[in-house]
Amino acid sequence: MSDPRIALIAEGPTDFIIMEAALKAVLQRPFVLTPLQPEPTRPDIGNGWGGVFKWCQEFRLRGAVSIEADPTLSQFDLVVVHLDADVAGKRYADYGPTMENAAATLQALPCERPCPPPTDTVAALEAVLLSWLDIAALGPKSVFCIPSKASDAWLAAAVLPAGHALLTGLECHPHLEAALSQLPKGQKLRKTPRDYRSHAGSISQHWKQVQNHCLQARVMEQQIQPIAQAFPA
Repeated sequence: MSDPRIALIAEGPTDFIIMEAALKAVLQRPFVLTPLQPEPTRPDIGNGWGGVFKWCQEFRLRGAVSIEADPTLSQFDLVVVHLDADVAGKRYADYGPTMENAAATLQALPCERPCPPPTDTVAALEAVLLSWLDIAALGPKSVFCIPSKASDAWLAAAVLPAGHALLTGLECHPHLEAALSQLPKGQKLRKTPRDYRSHAGSISQHWKQVQNHCLQARVMEQQIQPIAQAFPA
C-alpha cells in the first residue's frame, strides 16, 4: 500500500498538531503529512494568519489556476489549507502597511458574521481565502479547513467532560484559548506544542465527540472523504 501524501498549510504549530490528529481520525490509514506552513526553514514567512496570507501570496504570484496545477503542489494527493474562523474579525492593517497594501485588491477583512451560526462567517472567510490564492474555486484534491472560532475548540471538545460549561456554544466562544488556560488543575490546557501534543490522541480517539460539538469538524470530514476514495491503494 502506498501512503497518501498530504500537504498542510496552517497558522501555527498547535494547529498542525490538531489537524494531524483530525486527519488520523478521518482517514483511518497511514499517510505522509508535509507541513508547508509554518516552515522552519522560512522564518521570514512567520506564523499565524499572517503567515498563511504570505504563503498564499507566494502561491498567487506563481500564477497557477488551481492548487492542483501548481508544480510545487501537484505531487500531493491532498492539500489542506487551514485558517481559524476568528481571522474574519481581523484587519490587514494588524500586520502593518505592507500587508495592507498587498491586500488592497483582495476580499476585505473584517468579514465576520454573527455567531451562531458559525457557517456564515466560515463562508465569508472561504471567499477571502480564494482571493488570497487568486483562484475561482477549490480543485479535486484540495480543501479549506476553518475551525470556528479556532482549532482549540476541537481539542476542547475532545478532552472536556460531558456537560462542561465551555462546551455550550463552543464554536462561537470569542476567547476560548484564554478560558482553557484558566481551567482548574487537571483540566487546564496551555497553548503550547508540548501541551497540545500530549492531548492530540484524544482528538483521534473521540472524533465523533468532536464532531458532535463542532460543525466544522464534520464539514472537514465530508470534504475529505470523497478525495480519500481516490488515494493510492
